[in-house]
Amino acid sequence: MSTPEARSSRSVLPIQPVPAEDEGEGDRTSLYQAHQKIYPRSVQGVFAQWRWGMVAITQLVFYGLPWLEWGQRQAVLFDLGARRFYIFGLVLYPQDFIYLTALLVISALSLFLFTAVAGRLWCGFACPQTVYSEIFLWIERRFEGDRSARMRLDASPLSVNKILRKGGKQIAWIMLSLWTGLSFVGYFTPIRELTNAILSLGLGPWEIFWVLFYSFATYGNAGFMREQVCKYMCPYARFQSAMFDRDTLIVTYDQGRGEPRGARSKKADPKVQGLGACVDCTLCVQVCPTGIDIRQGLQYECIGCGACVDVCDTVMDKVGYARGLIKFSTQNAMEGGWNWAQTVRRIFRPRVWVYSAVLWAIILAVGLSLWSRDPFRVDIVRDRATMARWVAGGHIENVYRLQLMNAAEQNLYFQWQVDGLPGLRLVTESLVDVGATESRWVSVRLQVPDGAAPAGSHPIHFRFTARLPHGELAGQSSEKTVFLIPR
Repeated sequence: MSTPEARSSRSVLPIQPVPAEDEGEGDRTSLYQAHQKIYPRSVQGVFAQWRWGMVAITQLVFYGLPWLEWGQRQAVLFDLGARRFYIFGLVLYPQDFIYLTALLVISALSLFLFTAVAGRLWCGFACPQTVYSEIFLWIERRFEGDRSARMRLDASPLSVNKILRKGGKQIAWIMLSLWTGLSFVGYFTPIRELTNAILSLGLGPWEIFWVLFYSFATYGNAGFMREQVCKYMCPYARFQSAMFDRDTLIVTYDQGRGEPRGARSKKADPKVQGLGACVDCTLCVQVCPTGIDIRQGLQYECIGCGACVDVCDTVMDKVGYARGLIKFSTQNAMEGGWNWAQTVRRIFRPRVWVYSAVLWAIILAVGLSLWSRDPFRVDIVRDRATMARWVAGGHIENVYRLQLMNAAEQNLYFQWQVDGLPGLRLVTESLVDVGATESRWVSVRLQVPDGAAPAGSHPIHFRFTARLPHGELAGQSSEKTVFLIPR
């Protein structure tokens, strides 16, 4: 505990009264830093090509997948109204929720694995925020020019040229955003029906809401918020350090080689001038989509896109220095002066092998489960209105409702029988035709003679057989339920 003398020796800031409204704005201090707009410079290089390759692949899949057909239906469709999810040859029902859980686990483990190996690869190359920011920036450059031209245009007074350039950019952004919203909703409503409804002005209220909502989110995040999403909204930037270690590949600046930095003549010998390899051109800062200076070390804002690596290598080529002043490397490699082979050997450390083994085990398990799953599912629900009753002939009757779900692309004929109690028999039909990728509810009545079993709950089994139209066996299953005998 602190003594009174120690407490009295501490410096205490006096409490200042809140200034009155008429004391003027000069006495007030803002608690928030004004946002400085970032103007990323275009860059060419290996990592820029990889980034645009990922943009092409992801958008080809996103925009093109809803238009693919599989048989007589859309290849990928999440039909929430019918509670069926079509993924090429797979037809999943809400009862197959375990596969969604497995997909989320696979995605999480993949993120852990990629982060442990090479940092924020997802953020820099495949994250939708990065992908759409790149596309929107490309459109912006087509209308307003590269970095310096955009800065001059923003600083210039309002003119016809400025209105046309800014207006053209906004129209292109809005059109792309609307197309993105339409494609997104096209995964839940058949996209051909959706486009026909738009052309005939017959779009439903929910479709209108979600198209506009997703369009607005794309327009706002990629057009205006950009790096603020990565810096302030995305949680990954905050907990990424928990998945990093000293053998994780990250964007690094070779401080020992680059410092002291400074401008110099191309023909000058930097050693004579006491300078490092960094010419202090600040291009690494100008190309950064989040506006950081990588020369200050690894920062949570860095998304690992490699733009600074590309532009620095270009500068090194121009001044005649070796590449790699800024590069993907590890902390241990930088401190130990390792070559690339030594670095790679340390990258594949035990945690990486564990992540890989668990990930592949789950992928194989899910794959085998999907491959071996029956093309149908059956759920048994007891009729709550009639638990058990005596009927004519001295029999006790229970009523059940069967949900027969056909996950095949052709009709299935379901047949069932029951066992588990002496004298148990079906008194309703036991053969039902269910259409391709459809489900059907069937009411089933079971009876036993009075006195066949003591009062209480008795386990019984429904045994189902599903056959194709030509009689081939499609699968068999057994479901357990209970038969109630009243007292």
